[in-house]
Amino acid sequence: MLDDATIARIADELVDAGRTRTPMPRLTARYPDMTVEDSYRVQSLWRQRCEAAGRVLGGHKIGLTSKAMQYATGITEPDFGIIFKDMILENGATVAWKQYSHPRIEVELAFLLKDDISGPDATIFDVLRATEYVVPALEILDSRIEMEGRTIVDTISDNAAMGAMVVGGTPVKPDALDLRWISAILYKNQTVEETGVAAGVLNHPASGVSWLANKIAPHGESLKAGELILAGSFTRPMWVHAGDTVFADYGQLGTITCQFE
Repeated sequence: MLDDATIARIADELVDAGRTRTPMPRLTARYPDMTVEDSYRVQSLWRQRCEAAGRVLGGHKIGLTSKAMQYATGITEPDFGIIFKDMILENGATVAWKQYSHPRIEVELAFLLKDDISGPDATIFDVLRATEYVVPALEILDSRIEMEGRTIVDTISDNAAMGAMVVGGTPVKPDALDLRWISAILYKNQTVEETGVAAGVLNHPASGVSWLANKIAPHGESLKAGELILAGSFTRPMWVHAGDTVFADYGQLGTITCQFE
């Protein structure tokens, strides 16, 4: 394990990388013995730095829950990160492309909680009971650490590559339809780039939320009422550039769009 001084130095570097939009060198190249536990310590301290600067927790994200994402990244285990309220954008948002490093788009579902969910034995039934609405969402991935050769340790330290999210479409009650069969078509500049079905996320998108509740329980944490939980992408990440328009069609759950400038 890395010592506390090294963890603090990495967290400060990440804060600076986010501010300057200049990705820092890959952690696993500099600290080859760095562990997953170390990376969550970094993320936790980075979160504290951000909250001390005035940012407010809005929820959590779960990443790498589908085979599509695992194949795309070469990483085979899920991870999680923090969503601050200033990361949550409205449908139709115009996004400053230069605000992010190597931005990419993922297609997801988000769960708005009306009740707390606590592990270590949370199930998808606990998640469904605790969910007020499920809503379509697009995640904007960001990279504060260089991407070439990244491992799960780099990604977790980098807040699971969370940049922002766009929420839109039609909110639905979790029992209104079979969440496994929610599908989406992802367009970039009027061209279909990706398609997917929500069952790609651990066979049921609520499984990602229960996984997260159980994962954070040993640290004395739980998912709280009012939080928005991104359950994981069921498409591969799609690269975007300045000038691109993104449009996602979720069928009966409506559409989401945003434009990068």
